[in-house]
Amino acid sequence: MTPRFGAFLAPHHLPGESPTLQLQRDLDLAVQLDRLGFDEFWCGEHHSTGWETIASPEMFLAGAAMRTHRIKLGTGVVSLPYHHPFNVAQRIVQLDHMSNGRAIFGTGPGALPSDAHTLGIDPMVQRDRQDEAIGVIKRLLDGEPRFSYECDWFELHDAALQILPIQKPMPMTTASSVSPSGMTLAGKYGIGVLSIGSMSTEGIQSLPLQWSFAEESASKHGQTVDRADWRVLFNWHLAETREQAERDVEWGLLRWHNEYNVDTLQRPGAKHFADTADAINGLARVDGSAAVIGTPDELVARIREMHDVCGGFGAVIGFVNDWGNPEATAKSWDLVARYVMPEISGMIEPMRASNRHVIEHRDSFAQAGRAVMAKIAENDRAMAALAKTPKPKAQSPIAAHHSPLED
Repeated sequence: MTPRFGAFLAPHHLPGESPTLQLQRDLDLAVQLDRLGFDEFWCGEHHSTGWETIASPEMFLAGAAMRTHRIKLGTGVVSLPYHHPFNVAQRIVQLDHMSNGRAIFGTGPGALPSDAHTLGIDPMVQRDRQDEAIGVIKRLLDGEPRFSYECDWFELHDAALQILPIQKPMPMTTASSVSPSGMTLAGKYGIGVLSIGSMSTEGIQSLPLQWSFAEESASKHGQTVDRADWRVLFNWHLAETREQAERDVEWGLLRWHNEYNVDTLQRPGAKHFADTADAINGLARVDGSAAVIGTPDELVARIREMHDVCGGFGAVIGFVNDWGNPEATAKSWDLVARYVMPEISGMIEPMRASNRHVIEHRDSFAQAGRAVMAKIAENDRAMAALAKTPKPKAQSPIAAHHSPLED
């Protein structure tokens, strides 16, 4: 299975910068990734912390759709307990039409406790509400005849969408972290998975087990799940050398970990790093980590390692971060497209094979040089001109496919 490539924009932006310009830069990134040949672009929904500036992924992706041409646009994710399911269904249909059939509908229960608190939602009901909403939204997107539905947090009366999505069926995913909840939902509804938890040590270690939850749930509910629809998140910053990559992340890595993961989110077990070097060692120099701060070759090796550990997945999704400044970050994504994507896809191997063939079968091409020399020898003036032409020692008149060692 050859994985696709995409980007996941939460976003995580360092506070203190104009949010207007951050949003513009995020749109510019979508354009860059579309031009570079990335397959998918995801963005999330958050309403607090000060680090995540996108409140409506559908609105942001509609703007991205107007600037891009081929890249798929995924909601990563719509927090379903925060919204009436009918409105969510209508917005994703509109995005599908505005993007000309490039939308992917990603859902989750809501990641930030501060968001749920603001909206007065009990965290204990969020996953159940996501489950309930997915079932209703799928019925709407599939164009079922008008139906009514009542529960403790929303009602529908004679509901049907007046416009259906371009894509049939609409591609859907659910976010999955360390708990089995996301995978179980994926299996229940036969939809894809966005493994956000792969960026934590616990998530990495549980990935092989996690997929089994999806398969068991699918079997229980008469559905099927496909590893091609499994997206695994990685965190990376690349440069031409490991030393340059490490210098680049001096810009924002330590703040991202200490101020966001530890101080703001208070992630269990997360502790302050003393300096950037400490952060690099703790995040990217750990066996099995899904984070790479280094070269394209290092990311290739890490992806292949994770692919083997997981038993295969359908997409490599890079987490967009502000570890490096905007210029270094843009270059990092460029390096992924230039070197990592073609290496993983196998695009480069036929070129290497062709080069090896020419080098290893030089005798097969000797006749071409002899044929040219024979024609020159038939013409006295050409031979005279050749004799007068100064040339370095061991230089052949037939430069291509020729080695000085042959003279």
